[in-house]
Amino acid sequence: MTAGAMGAVAAGSVVWPFINQMNPAADTKALSTTEVDVASVAEGQAITVMWRGKPVFIRHRTPKEIAESKEVDVSLLRDKQTDEQRFKTKPEWLVVIGVCTHLGCVPLGQKTGEMRGDYNGWFCPCHGSAYDTSGRIRKGPAPKNLEVPMYSFISDTVIRIG
Repeated sequence: MTAGAMGAVAAGSVVWPFINQMNPAADTKALSTTEVDVASVAEGQAITVMWRGKPVFIRHRTPKEIAESKEVDVSLLRDKQTDEQRFKTKPEWLVVIGVCTHLGCVPLGQKTGEMRGDYNGWFCPCHGSAYDTSGRIRKGPAPKNLEVPMYSFISDTVIRIG
């Protein structure tokens, strides 16, 4: 029995390096998630962070923006999603991938003074796609809403994306 046990341990020590090398590298694992502290983002402001090589827009929405988003008749939208389907637990925080769903441009509207389009959200100047404050496509050639990535709040002010 001892010889069999030692043989099993020896086989395991030979096989383990081959199995372990199939795991993702540490740098790849590090890029799979990012944590953002949003404590300093005032109501009405937005920030951009990078995740998996893409810009992610995080907007601290005002009560007016939230109310306007809820009042939209979903049946008139191209990509029918309610405002409640666009955020996780906190309606004041909208997190979307900042890539236009038409041709992959980065829409304007994150910085103060940038054109936000007819719906006060984001505007892609390449072909005129306009998104509302919930990231839903409202006008232009884009077929879908801005994508909402997987994210969660790990504290009151820290968001983990990915």
